Amino acid sequence: MTGSVNEVEQDMGSSATNEEAGVEELAVDVQIDTNRASTATFKSNLERFKHVTNEQPARNAEDPVNESRTLRSTRKRPFREADEDDGGMHQPSSPSPAKKRRQSSRYAPPSKYAHLPKLTDILEPGLIAVFVGTNPGVRTATAGHAYAHPSNLFWRLLHSSGCTDVRLKPEQDVDLPHLYSLGNTNIVERPSKDAAELSKQEMAAGTPILEAKISAFRPEAVCIVGKGIWEAIWRWRYKREIRKNEFYYGWQHERERMGNSENWDGAPVFVTTSTSGLSASTRPAEKEAIWKPFGEFVSRRREEILAADKAAVVDDEDG
Repeated sequence: MTGSVNEVEQDMGSSATNEEAGVEELAVDVQIDTNRASTATFKSNLERFKHVTNEQPARNAEDPVNESRTLRSTRKRPFREADEDDGGMHQPSSPSPAKKRRQSSRYAPPSKYAHLPKLTDILEPGLIAVFVGTNPGVRTATAGHAYAHPSNLFWRLLHSSGCTDVRLKPEQDVDLPHLYSLGNTNIVERPSKDAAELSKQEMAAGTPILEAKISAFRPEAVCIVGKGIWEAIWRWRYKREIRKNEFYYGWQHERERMGNSENWDGAPVFVTTSTSGLSASTRPAEKEAIWKPFGEFVSRRREEILAADKAAVVDDEDG
């Protein structure tokens, strides 16, 4: 009888071992599938942000690439092994301290930040490009230099895209025109904690002021730094919200030029991602991919201008 009990216990132990091995194999398979899904999703996101030029049709909203966005990881938090303090029971690991939830912003009137100074535009005639932000943040207004908050990616993306050959600091914003033929302004002048404290109406109303600036300084191109800014411009121009299938990053249609007048066709528009640290809709690698074509344009035009200047000097000397 004792022998039978031992055999049963051995069989049960063997069965348990086999089940545990099966669970481990299943966990490995799930992890592999999750990693593949994550990689596919990231690549699909980059494909989703493929630039559209005037010669290329806009992305089809029914493109099967979007299907990959439905993939989700099903892996759950692992349980730590039992120890003596657990009394032999498996207990979940101690939760990490809860992160402080950031309060959502609501509209704030101009009087709330009336004590902060206004940010000076960095503009000169005939620049290669002018960047258009939403409005100065509190940190930027206090510092008196564009994109001054440490979490903002503007200066990093300006460098990685090729717009500048080194990574500048916010206080070097005044050097943009004479060093790189670049400028900066905003669609809304007044400071706020974030864009949520602005109304849709005042953002849209900033469009004619922005158009007037572009018309006066006539840059070769305008770079809209953020989807929300382009939505505001669209709202002013067409008196309605932009539709999902009408928005895309990159160079916009010829009819969307800014600052056009009777004797000037206006500047072509490139729409890129927001650089705010609060903007998490796109990953850093995706932001860089979207910014890259504009950086290539700026770098190429700067080389062409330098080459033309050198040629002009040679002609003068020969003359």
